[in-house]
Amino acid sequence: MNILDKIVIRKKEEVAQAKSNKPVNTLEASSYFSRTPYSFREFLLNPERTGIIAEFKRSSPSKGLINGNVSVAEVTKGYAAAGASALSVLTDQDFFGGSYADLAVARENNEIPVLRKDFIIDEYQIIESKAMGADIILLIAAILTPEQVSSFARQAKSLGMNVLLEVHSREELQRSMADNIDAIGVNNRNLGDFSVDIQNSFNLVKEIPDEVMKISESAISDPAIIAELKQAGFNGFLIGENFMKTDDPAAAMQRFVSELRSV
Repeated sequence: MNILDKIVIRKKEEVAQAKSNKPVNTLEASSYFSRTPYSFREFLLNPERTGIIAEFKRSSPSKGLINGNVSVAEVTKGYAAAGASALSVLTDQDFFGGSYADLAVARENNEIPVLRKDFIIDEYQIIESKAMGADIILLIAAILTPEQVSSFARQAKSLGMNVLLEVHSREELQRSMADNIDAIGVNNRNLGDFSVDIQNSFNLVKEIPDEVMKISESAISDPAIIAELKQAGFNGFLIGENFMKTDDPAAAMQRFVSELRSV
């Protein structure tokens, strides 16, 4: 059993508990539930922003604790000020040290789209994401059937949310592509063993339909790589660990963006 298998088993337990503690009608009464989510496309393709989806991530199964000392509000506001097109916030607690509170703080302090970064395996989590103020949900092809991807994407769009489908291989992409998907993210990190290879993005970019936005995720630490990814056809770039491993993630992103603009 790999890490991803363990995460999914634990996630099923979490969702069952959440359904018991907070039924759907309680979620629908949230102040954020009636809010209109920001358009992912509008922000990602805005030429005045960077295309970077800047991630707040405290820890990971492969790295352990990455940064346990920084403030969600300060970091995410700094990311937005540096030109982030969207924010990604981990809400998985057991494996990534995240929380629903982290996303709530990011939402409260920013006026750009927020991606709920978690392992969605149940329709309940989509309603939950809307209730906590997320604009974008992540669907991970490796843990979902094609029928689930299609159903979950349709439900998210019915709630006005944006959908990012994450794939790691050509086979995942081909079997999981469905209507109602706004963007395809190519994860350069293998979720089975957490090895990374940026070449994965270059290998898959031409396989992604032109009508969806194209995002490269993970293993991006050099502004020059973004220039190459843009030339290959990518619109967005999810970066977290490269910023979060520093004492001041917002300042690290600001330096990265300054270098990016001079490439």
